[in-house]
Amino acid sequence: MDDQQLLRYSRQILLPQIDIDGQQSLLKSRVLIVGLGGLGAPAALYLAAAGVGTLVLADHDSVDTTNLHRQIIHLTRDVGRTKVDSAGDTLQALNTDVQLTLIDRALEGETLNRAVRDVDLVLDCSDNFATRLAVNAACFAAGKPLVSGAAIRLEGQVSVFDPRREDSPCYQCLYGEGDEEALSCSEAGVIGPLVGMIGSLQALEALKLLAGFGEPLTGRLLLIDALTSRFREMRVKRDPACGCCGAAGLEQ
Repeated sequence: MDDQQLLRYSRQILLPQIDIDGQQSLLKSRVLIVGLGGLGAPAALYLAAAGVGTLVLADHDSVDTTNLHRQIIHLTRDVGRTKVDSAGDTLQALNTDVQLTLIDRALEGETLNRAVRDVDLVLDCSDNFATRLAVNAACFAAGKPLVSGAAIRLEGQVSVFDPRREDSPCYQCLYGEGDEEALSCSEAGVIGPLVGMIGSLQALEALKLLAGFGEPLTGRLLLIDALTSRFREMRVKRDPACGCCGAAGLEQ
C-alpha cells in the first residue's frame, strides 16, 4: 500500500475492525456484481470507493431514461450506452486504483460458473428469479459467498448466503424454485432511495466478508419497509430438501 492509498482509505483504516490488514485484503479482493441497476449502482460505487481491488461488472442491458431516478451510477448523457460501459466510466473517475472487468452480456451456463469461480465474492443485484437461482447455484458449486438484495415498490430485503459455512442456507432454501410471474419494477414501481439503501447494505455486507469483521447477515433475512421506515429480521435455516444445497441437490 503506497502513501496515496494510505491517505485515500485513512478513515476506514482508522477503524480497528479494518486497520491495515483489512484494507490490504480489500485491495487484493475480486468481486462480481451481477446487475448494474438500482442495487448494483450504489453497491459498485461504495465497493470501488472502499478500495476493492477488482470489480467484475456484468449486465446485458443499456441505460434508459426511466433508470435515471434510481440508478445513480449512470448520467443523463449515458442514455443508450451499455450499463457496464457507463458504470465503468463512473467508477474509474471515482477511483483509478480499481481494476474493472466488463461483461456486457447475460451470464449463463459455464460463462457464469467461470465468472463466479474467478472471484472471492458475488453480489446478486439482478431483477429476476431465473438469474438469482442460477447465480445462487453457481456460488454454491464454487463455494463463494453470495450477497443477495431485492427491492420493489416500497419494500426491500438483504441476506448473505455463504456455502463455506455448513449452517448457511442458500437462496433456494428461502424461495424454492422462485416465481417468474412476480412483478418487476417496470410494472410495479420502486422508490429510488430504497434501492440505494439495499445496494449500500449489500456493499457493507461484502466489505465485512472480505475484510473479516462484524457479523454478516448469514442465515438472516433483513426486511425493510420504506413506507414506515421499519426494519425487521427473520432467521433462515438450511433446508435439507433444497434442490441446490440439500441432500437432493447434492445427489444430482
